[in-house]
Amino acid sequence: MGFDELALSDEVLDALWDMHFDECTPIQEKAIPILLRGADVIACAQTGTGKTAAYLLPLLTNLAYDDHDPSKLNAIIMAPTRELAQQIDQQMEGFGWYVPFSSVAIYGGKDTNGSWGNQVSGLQKGADVVIATPGRLLSQMNIYDVDFSGVKYFILDEADRMLDMGFYDDIMTIVRRLPKDRQTIMFSATMPDKIKKLAKAIMHKPEEVTIAVSRPPKTIKQQCVRLYDGQKTGMLGWLLKGRGLKKVIVFSGKKQRVKELARALRGIGIDARAMHSDLEQQERDAVMLDYRNGKVDVLVATDVVARGIDVTDVPLVVNYDVPRDAEDYVHRIGRTARAENSGESVTMVSPEDAKYWSKIEKFLGKEIDRIVLPDVLGDAPRDDEYATRWGRGCSGGCRHSSRSRVGHPHKSKGGYRGGHRKG
Repeated sequence: MGFDELALSDEVLDALWDMHFDECTPIQEKAIPILLRGADVIACAQTGTGKTAAYLLPLLTNLAYDDHDPSKLNAIIMAPTRELAQQIDQQMEGFGWYVPFSSVAIYGGKDTNGSWGNQVSGLQKGADVVIATPGRLLSQMNIYDVDFSGVKYFILDEADRMLDMGFYDDIMTIVRRLPKDRQTIMFSATMPDKIKKLAKAIMHKPEEVTIAVSRPPKTIKQQCVRLYDGQKTGMLGWLLKGRGLKKVIVFSGKKQRVKELARALRGIGIDARAMHSDLEQQERDAVMLDYRNGKVDVLVATDVVARGIDVTDVPLVVNYDVPRDAEDYVHRIGRTARAENSGESVTMVSPEDAKYWSKIEKFLGKEIDRIVLPDVLGDAPRDDEYATRWGRGCSGGCRHSSRSRVGHPHKSKGGYRGGHRKG
């Protein structure tokens, strides 16, 4: 379906035309007509499906057509992280180029360029749209008298992530300040019971829109390697050394390990930077800027960048440890092969990781090709070490032996070749 077949405002359609956006994604085709009707919506869709536009386009259309008080806040968009809030703000500026609206982004970090003052001003003067992380908005509410009486639209993006981060009480505190007569929109990558509980608490007869959890695109060459934990750092160096790759992402679930890996890679001559929650926001912004500009070869990160960061030319994603659920795996490796590019992913699977890897392969509906552990790193774990620990092989009956070269893309030894006004 084309965007011009939807009841979007002329101003929004003009911006889409300028941006060369013609066809809707499935989530946009299903959600936009319902949102334009004013119904509450709970939508299940992953990052990368066009979900942000699915709620921004009808919101901007409503701002263009509906009567609203320009001196009051009209819409609040909640996001779990500063990075996602920034991305939403940037997309809104593009989609709303011809729509006369004001917006303010409310998120934490050092008060550079008077950001706190700009946030206060936007809230006090009544920006049309507030894009905020829950904690920062609450901080403003606790200090200043913020008038929410004009809010007609309340949107939660990556609601499951916000709940995972412990924001349920913050969200409910904000909701209690909002008018009951409003449109509430919730987007989530997953639909666990806690999301259903939140929906029941804050929504009125919501309509559900679900896009099936997608498997990684075929343009990602997915691979795994079986090894001991003590061999992982050596394997990472072997994967990266000499390939000349830029914008690689290495994921680990532990921030201390992220710091150690970045140091270890720099020690072998690879320009690596760490991204984790201990960094000051100004430091995180600087790292991401250098990474986007290709000044950083490898970004070693916790899952803080697995969602909401749109970098189109990532050639390789490495899972240093196996994610604990399949959807996190999809989010992680989905950082590569974006915007019609191809890419690679390599997941390191130790015997301790095997239980989680088995679940991921079951979700994917296939066994991922294994690459062989280089001889220089020693012997790989035996099949029975996986079977003994979990009562099965690493993939529920892995078809390759520990020294198999099936699917190995490299030679046996050597390098890895393989008009907008802002409030």
